Order: sequence, then structure tokens, then C-alpha cells
Amino acid sequence: MTGQSVIIPDWPAPASVRAVVTTRSMPGNSRPPYDSFNLGLRSGEDENIVRANRMLLERALQLPSQPRWLQQVHGDRSLRVTEEVFDGEQQADAAFTTQSDIVLAILTADCLPILLCADDGSEIGAIHAGWRGLSAGIVESTIARLRTPRSKLLAWMGPAIGGVSYEVGGEVRYAFVAKSSDAASAFEATRPGHWLCDLYSLARQKMCAIGVEKIFGGNFDTRADARFYSYRRDGARSGRFASLIWLNAP
Repeated sequence: MTGQSVIIPDWPAPASVRAVVTTRSMPGNSRPPYDSFNLGLRSGEDENIVRANRMLLERALQLPSQPRWLQQVHGDRSLRVTEEVFDGEQQADAAFTTQSDIVLAILTADCLPILLCADDGSEIGAIHAGWRGLSAGIVESTIARLRTPRSKLLAWMGPAIGGVSYEVGGEVRYAFVAKSSDAASAFEATRPGHWLCDLYSLARQKMCAIGVEKIFGGNFDTRADARFYSYRRDGARSGRFASLIWLNAP
């Protein structure tokens, strides 16, 4: 797998923590407009094609186990994942584990994937954070369940729609500003009743507010970058790419 086909997070995670983000250009089975490596079962593409891509993913990245895919619903539920307990794609928007060889996976196409790890490699997590999940508290509720003290937690913000590309209505701005006046700095007025929204800034504010200060990434724009699927750019027939994280066995 070439470096052009995947993104490797640039963060000071310990060697035992492995993480990778797929792109739409990985060699796969998807046909236009999903070409070529769509991993989203609920994206509109034939389910058999998506499942074939998921099998390719395991082989191409030599994953230690099948990724623990979630049925993401833009809520605030997080899931503790163990080898013994994982029954299909459960509804949740975050997952975390202390066990090795368990691959956590988040699917996105403009929403913000956040990867987490303890600075000693003892715990990992992955969060799906669109604006609804961010407003609902998915970041705070997930981090609250981790064993790792927040001062020892590292966070990496993966590919998401950039602030210059994401125009939203007043209801989105209100959802954040009503809870914290600081959130206003993440919005820039455009036409009447609309603002540009910076998901990276909102997520950083939320993590800093609860004591997470080692935050990396946040320099992507999925709508402007053809390597990634983008719902805002491609519409309802957009595929999904994956952000993956796991702990290598000792």
C-alpha cells in the first residue's frame, strides 16, 4: 500500500499505537461515482461491493483483526470494545479499548474523525464527530469513560470538511453558542442567516475545556481534497473513507 493511498497520522503516539486513514484512491471494487474504495455500507452502493472492499482493506493493511465497524447515528453513545463482546455493527459514535489487536474504525465523508491514545500506549479511542455529535457531547462523554488521565491523552483530528468550505444555518451556530459563548469564534458570517463553521476549532475547544491539551492534526478539507469522499461535494451518492486505530500486541 503506497503512501499516496493512505494517510498516516502525524502525532507523537507510542510505537504500539497504529493508525491509518484510507482514501478513495486505494485500489478497490467501487464503481463511479464511488470509485474506487468506498467502505460505507449505508452509502447507497451495492453492499457486496462494499464488503469486498472491507476484505481488501484487511489484507492491504495487514490488520490484526476485522475492524469493529459501528452504525454511526450522530449521537453521544460510546462503546467499550473487547474481544469477547462485539455483536455486529452496534449503534454508537465512538469506541475505545485497552486490548491489543482490536481495530477501531470510524467512517466519514465530511464529519470529523478523532483518534485518541494514552501516551503510554495503554488505551485507544476513536470518535465520529459531525456537528450534531459535537453539540450532543460525544467528545466529552467518550473521554470521560477512558481510564487514561486527560493530561496523558493524545488526540489527532483527521480529515474533515474545512472551515472555509462548510456553510451552515443559524440552528447549527445556536446549538453551540447557546452552550458556550466561546464557540462563536468558530463561526464566520456569510449571507444572512448562514455562517462558515469550523469543526476543528469546535472540537479543539471542547477537548481543551476538559483538560486535553495534546491535540494534533486538523489541517484537512475533505470538500476541497479529491482524495476523500465528501457529502457536501458529491451529494447523497458519496462513499465513506475510514479512520482506523489499534494497539499492537506486545
